[in-house]
Amino acid sequence: MNHRVFLDRRGVWAFWLGCMAVTAGVLLHIPMFWMGRNNGFVLYGMPMSSSMIFGMYLIIAGVGLAAYGLLPSKASANAQANLRVTVVAPEDAPLGRAHWTLMMALVVALIIDVMKPASLGFTVPGMIREYQTTRAHVSLVPFFALIGTATGSILWGILADLYGRKAAILLSAVVFIGTSICGAMPSLNWNIGMCFLMGFGAGGMLPVTYALLAETMPSKHRGWALVLIGGLGAVGGYFAASGFSALLVPTLSWRILWLLNLPTGLILLAMGGLIPESAKFLLARGRNAEAHAVMARFGTVSHRLVLPEEETHGGGQSHHTPMLGVTVWTPELIGKTAALTIAALSWGLINFGLLLWMPNDLVAKGYSMGVSSKLLAESALIAFPTVFLCTYFYSRWSTKWALASMITISLLGLIWVLLLETRIGGSPVFPIALLIIGSNGVIAILLPYAAECYPMKIRGRATGLVAACTKGGGVLAQILSITALVPTLGLAAAMIMVPVVIALMLFLRYGSETRGLDLRHLEHASVPASRTA
Repeated sequence: MNHRVFLDRRGVWAFWLGCMAVTAGVLLHIPMFWMGRNNGFVLYGMPMSSSMIFGMYLIIAGVGLAAYGLLPSKASANAQANLRVTVVAPEDAPLGRAHWTLMMALVVALIIDVMKPASLGFTVPGMIREYQTTRAHVSLVPFFALIGTATGSILWGILADLYGRKAAILLSAVVFIGTSICGAMPSLNWNIGMCFLMGFGAGGMLPVTYALLAETMPSKHRGWALVLIGGLGAVGGYFAASGFSALLVPTLSWRILWLLNLPTGLILLAMGGLIPESAKFLLARGRNAEAHAVMARFGTVSHRLVLPEEETHGGGQSHHTPMLGVTVWTPELIGKTAALTIAALSWGLINFGLLLWMPNDLVAKGYSMGVSSKLLAESALIAFPTVFLCTYFYSRWSTKWALASMITISLLGLIWVLLLETRIGGSPVFPIALLIIGSNGVIAILLPYAAECYPMKIRGRATGLVAACTKGGGVLAQILSITALVPTLGLAAAMIMVPVVIALMLFLRYGSETRGLDLRHLEHASVPASRTA
């Protein structure tokens, strides 16, 4: 790994010592897992050994040490001379090797990130059998994972500003490694607690990824890059989760899906050298030489801010006129906000509800866990090529109609699931594929689109609101599971169709086209002149 990231940190020794402590703490749990090899890896009721307890303390201490090692030094933290500087890529900057390397590294990071919550659906049937409990009780696992994800999304943004983009990714990898001990927990309650921490670590990866790309990608390539990387990460993560489940769960039980956090977390750490630190963060910390090296590598330039939240772009028009009283709920924006937030809630209901309930439902219908995992893996494989079509349509055809098309495909998938529940026979592969295609297309486009169609003054809050609603839909779905009110797949599909149709109608009415338009022009197109002063 490139050790430049530690030039102004409290201590490289503390970070690596923390990583070794977390890894050692996880390895101390492996003997417990292996003890169950002659019993189908059933560990329920077995007492936790003293080495496991010691390993937990090592993990806690290791995460603390790693965080301390990545914390900027006092001298660096006080360097604020260049704080009010923005870093942008010129419109005509070419894509170079550094851009492609970064995009590939971030795709792998997002696949690992998405794989964590996507694995939840494949662990639920095994947990129900092993812990001899109800589906409602086991539903506390994804519920607390989603709560952790929502919490992490907020806090990880703060950490990214304090530690830097790259350091935040490294720290999340350390947390990933620690949560792999879920695979050796003999108690369901311990799994619930560890799932909260897993969600907490995973919650901030996507915002940090978008922040890095926004600061390094040339303007004309930014839209397709965000959609492509987000889509590949989402489909790849789900395919990895279902694929590992189909390959490993029949032999090593559901627990192996948690233990995979150890090697995948180590992969994230190993990729640290391929991910640069944000040039804007480096300038803010007074690390000018490193910042200019990053800017030269990625073809970006820096500009000093003229007014708060106002950026002057070289060769472009400056907007020094703030938009007063504009919020996401102003009359001119309320229709668009309602469309995007309802679409986000619907996506959460599909992704964290219907798709998580599906493996258990397939098992209840007579499919084995291996067969159901294979069906889901095949569906994800079918969905994979559509990511490229989604990216093409968004960047070359229409941003508005690309998102509308993905919402429509999700609706068709829901209709097909409903039809399967009302007639005998038929393979569930194609409707599952439609749901995965639609839901991954929606989440790949939704946040980039939200960032493009709101004024700069409220762009961050608007995008954050939409992102929070994706988690909110998942929380609503898991409340149904916890209260044992999970409907059949057909009824669930019919219920989710209602907000999907509402979101589609609102978006067709109030959605705006953003393809090929300068964001500075879009700001004034979003709000009438009566609201600018």
